[in-house]
Amino acid sequence: MAIFSSLALTAACALMFQTKAEPYTLGKDSQVQTGVPQGTVTRHEHTSHVFAGTKRNWWLYLPASPEQAGPLCVMVFQDGEWYQQRNGDFRVPVVLDNLIHQKKIPPMAAVFINPGVFGDTEGNGKPRSNRSFEYDTLSPQYAEFLEKEMLPAAMEKAREAKAVLRTDAAGRGIGGISSGGICAFTVAWQRPELFSKVLSHVGSFTNIRGGDVYPGLVRKAAKKPIRVFLQAGENDLDNQHGHWPLANQQMAAALKYAKYDYRFEMGQARRRFDAGIPDLAMAGNAKRSGCKVGESTRGYSFSKVTTTETGKSIPECLKLQNGCLGPCCPKCEKFPTFLMRKPCS
Repeated sequence: MAIFSSLALTAACALMFQTKAEPYTLGKDSQVQTGVPQGTVTRHEHTSHVFAGTKRNWWLYLPASPEQAGPLCVMVFQDGEWYQQRNGDFRVPVVLDNLIHQKKIPPMAAVFINPGVFGDTEGNGKPRSNRSFEYDTLSPQYAEFLEKEMLPAAMEKAREAKAVLRTDAAGRGIGGISSGGICAFTVAWQRPELFSKVLSHVGSFTNIRGGDVYPGLVRKAAKKPIRVFLQAGENDLDNQHGHWPLANQQMAAALKYAKYDYRFEMGQARRRFDAGIPDLAMAGNAKRSGCKVGESTRGYSFSKVTTTETGKSIPECLKLQNGCLGPCCPKCEKFPTFLMRKPCS
């Protein structure tokens, strides 16, 4: 089995064993270290045809000296702007720099993709977001968007830097938070020949657009060649769409029943923002949480990989339930608007 980066599987582990009162401190691997070569992050813009009329920013991380690394594994993140910041909450580029230097993960690229926006506005001067439609819809459309548009765009930009990206499912992982988490699962569920590893931070496996059907589908469908990491918080959202902690527990129970390779971590954070912001570090934090360093890279050869290992395509057509999500009215400016699903009065 190839990599689902240690970045992914140990990400939530480190966070989950904090108490409600304990502030979370970023681990060493989430901080720039002296002597560690830094990769590069470049920003790009994309106009989509699969999601017609939308534009978005995206970023590409490449490790230091990518031309010497051989074919690079690839990790894709939804809500990419959050994940790509070196001084933000996730700090993925910093973590990758450190773990690659320590040889705890192989050299890899990361593609950070923002949800699309339309040219018109919502009356507040901000572009209208297509986030919920792209992320919460249970269909192959987002996977098609990645396959036909974003992955080729990333490979082209990588080639300009004389880097090569792997194209097999075993060399790719996909992750996100909240609706980005269920989106990651949907992509791998619909197209396991494209992505075989899933990272979900407080995934929205609720009835925003029918996502609460997944536990039943996981139990009844033929087992798919994917590995899943779920992280949630006991005090996460409970609203008209569902109960986030319970939804993630149901997903974990279904994955266990169906004998998937999975891991589930439940924390005690009061807010979704706390529950979904791990430091993505390993070492001391992973030891504290009981996670095994390198667990997610078991079976992976750190030598240059040139072969393609693809799983069978298992197409799924899921009917949407209860229509689409209605308009939202964020009431708090402190957190990103997609975390504040408060219905308009």
